[in-house]
Amino acid sequence: MKDVTVASHGLTAAADATGKPGAAMRPIIQVVAGNALEIYDFMIYGYYARYIAQTYFPSDSEYVSLMMSLMTFAFGFLARPIGAIVLGAYTDRHGRRNGLILALSLMSLGIISVACTPSYRSIGLAAPVIVLLGRLLQGFSAGAELGGVVVYLAEIAPPKRRAFFTCWQAGSQQLSVMAASLVGLVLLYLLAPHELHAWGWRIPLLLGCAVIPVMFWLRSSLAETSVFAAKKKTPTVGDICTSLVSGWRTIALCMGMVALATVTSQTITTYAPTFIKSLNLGESAGFIILFFGGLSVLICLPIMAVVADRFNRRTVLIVVTLLAGLSAYPMMSWLAAQPTVFKFAVVELWFSFIYAAYSSVQVAAMVELVPPSARTSGYAFAQAVAAAVLGGFTPAILTWLTHTFHSNAMVGVWLAVNAAISLIAALALGQKETATRQSAQLQ
Repeated sequence: MKDVTVASHGLTAAADATGKPGAAMRPIIQVVAGNALEIYDFMIYGYYARYIAQTYFPSDSEYVSLMMSLMTFAFGFLARPIGAIVLGAYTDRHGRRNGLILALSLMSLGIISVACTPSYRSIGLAAPVIVLLGRLLQGFSAGAELGGVVVYLAEIAPPKRRAFFTCWQAGSQQLSVMAASLVGLVLLYLLAPHELHAWGWRIPLLLGCAVIPVMFWLRSSLAETSVFAAKKKTPTVGDICTSLVSGWRTIALCMGMVALATVTSQTITTYAPTFIKSLNLGESAGFIILFFGGLSVLICLPIMAVVADRFNRRTVLIVVTLLAGLSAYPMMSWLAAQPTVFKFAVVELWFSFIYAAYSSVQVAAMVELVPPSARTSGYAFAQAVAAAVLGGFTPAILTWLTHTFHSNAMVGVWLAVNAAISLIAALALGQKETATRQSAQLQ
């Protein structure tokens, strides 16, 4: 992954993305469906972290129990970099389609293990161990799943619509947020608190298990990208690892670009139910706000992606990171001073917009930095490391910050820190270089 030249980093558009809306949307739906299931499960785990904590990590202290549950969630993210290298290398050698199917298979095992494991009271220490292994397996698969989806979408996209195509990876996540919120709201009204605590939280996970066959059916007919099919030589695992090491500057730059997206996403989705509880605003209001937050991101993403395809990536990234960094602490302080449902909705919708505006540009800019020989492993590794170090630990970090400093406004400090990291990465991008790559073909 040597310093990039346009010739070595161009992406050719696939034959199946010639501009016909129907032809373009079919592979997009096929490839993002599995990603939606992956994120749905992560959302459910975050939404019901308090119930999962008492089921698998019982303790006299609710705070300790919750932290153990959230740390288990975070450990799943630690497996992502390993999955990015192992499964990413498999995808770069054996094809985008084969890699996506393998990732879906491992992800399915992870979801089933968490949904069906008996409680600590039933099987003792084996329960948290199985849950931890399930999260690690799912994190391992997610390490390549997210990168594989983005790379596939980028390689079937026409050069001047790359941000629009790749934005649907994040768009599928919002469908997951909305689905998880609706299921949570329905269960809140149908089940008594003790029923939800005892077994009701498993229902959303079991619903996710039920649609796994549909996901396999969708991906089984997925066509290979023309970019991979045109390769005359596939790299060895050694070649890919060498490329990752030699391209450490590109990897570091991509990791910095991921910071704001992954932390903002985890804050407004996974951590939100815990945040709502600490603000004493009520679970039902939280699920409703989360649904509309996901809907607002789903609407904003394609709009901002069109903007990203018309303007220089670097400029948009700088503007959005500045907005995020300057607004994070003041808005969280405003919310924490006198929490209301209205204030929470304003904050949630604002950072939903920040996430949509940023990720629609960031994803396309990242994939344009990585050369085709190690595109899946390179993109996935940068994404996975940043998600593991920053995003995965965000719910635990925010819980610790608010508990230690006795202030919910500390959520804004963590957001501002990561906005600063992404701002530095955006400033490090060469303006002329990003403009040239934006219109180049990926080959």
